[in-house]
Amino acid sequence: MKKWNLIIDVAECTNCNLCTLATQDEYVGNQWPGIAAEMPKHGHRWIDIKRKERGQPPLVDVAYLPVMCQHCDDAPCIKAAENGAVTKRDDGIVIIDPEKSVGQKQIMEACPYGVVFWNEELNIPQAWPFDAHLLDAGWDEPRAATACPTGAFRALKVEDSEMRRIRAEEGLQELQPEAATKPRVFYKNLHRFTKCVVAGSVAGEISGVEECLHGATVTLLKDDDVVARCETDAFGDFRIDRLDPASGGYTVKVAHDGFHGHTMEFELDDSITLGTIRLSPG
Repeated sequence: MKKWNLIIDVAECTNCNLCTLATQDEYVGNQWPGIAAEMPKHGHRWIDIKRKERGQPPLVDVAYLPVMCQHCDDAPCIKAAENGAVTKRDDGIVIIDPEKSVGQKQIMEACPYGVVFWNEELNIPQAWPFDAHLLDAGWDEPRAATACPTGAFRALKVEDSEMRRIRAEEGLQELQPEAATKPRVFYKNLHRFTKCVVAGSVAGEISGVEECLHGATVTLLKDDDVVARCETDAFGDFRIDRLDPASGGYTVKVAHDGFHGHTMEFELDDSITLGTIRLSPG
């Protein structure tokens, strides 16, 4: 049977928040029986955009991560609920029943992603229901996807076997694999948010003037093993991505024809900008 899945490309999210606004427009002041009660005007962000800066000026990378109910196949909220207050539809969508869930704060507390919100006025837990009422009415995708101007959101209703193929082909990842919840929201380019980057610039003296060095070879090593290698761009800048946080000591070696090579060591805790590495004429 075909089931709904959502793919989010972190590299395409620009923090415009149109997905968040579309969700608020759909649920604030509106109730959809069996799907969702009214969303509070303030305090709830059923689709929330997380922000992360990597590195330091002048080489800074900023990534945005949309987070919402993950519609897990092994959902902790379903296990925590009483009286069938949370159910998994045949099409893969998780629904928190707005009537059966009254008073069940443990449903909110069970979510490892922190995307179930507590409605104090109605005394119920709430989360983004994948706009199930719109899909049931014939929509091809949720409003969050239709509102996204960059194509960062892509909703698919496919067989599980097809989704496994797409995951492998596009390198999709789960948000928190350690939670082992089998989510149906998958992320592309998640390394932009979860991994570290090492960046810097290379310069050298040419005809008495310090210039950016294009085409310098930058080699990153750990314990004498080559981790990555790249060349500086026209501005003399380099970036090496997908490094694990708090992964310890590294060595950078920089080489360029006509200049003496340079070696420096550093500890990687979080993303780092190494500044300008100056090569002396050889």
